[in-house]
Amino acid sequence: MKKYWLMKTEPETFSIDDLARAPKQTTAWDGVRNYQARNMLRDEIQVGDGVLFYHSSADPPGVAGTAEVVRAGYPDATQFDAKSDHHDPAARPDDPRWYVVDIKFASRFEQPVTLPELRQTPALRDMVLLRKGSRLSVQPVTPAEWKTIVGMGTGR
Repeated sequence: MKKYWLMKTEPETFSIDDLARAPKQTTAWDGVRNYQARNMLRDEIQVGDGVLFYHSSADPPGVAGTAEVVRAGYPDATQFDAKSDHHDPAARPDDPRWYVVDIKFASRFEQPVTLPELRQTPALRDMVLLRKGSRLSVQPVTPAEWKTIVGMGTGR
């Protein structure tokens, strides 16, 4: 059964436009260093799942578009690369600690659906993103939340 996710990125680091320009409009979602998010990447996110591409640290932050998962979880190569900002000296190739999924660009919203707009939408009141203290870079999204946000992003 198809699932939906929200993935956060800082647009100065990697934006929806960067994804759209990437070779085959695809990238590995690497560098996640939180165990709860890692478990979702490794165990739950599957090919065909939908992704809300969220720009954090933007003014204002918001959902910039959508992507689709095109490869399920596999070990994050950056954990083994001593030159990478995401290197983890405790990770071993025979026992990887961190995982990635590959996502492919699907759509860019004409205007981002901003965090204030999300907060003002009654249908989204229980969304993980909007919970106090919610900081995960990978979060589940319900089918109803997906439909609401994509509708807001495409139906302006």
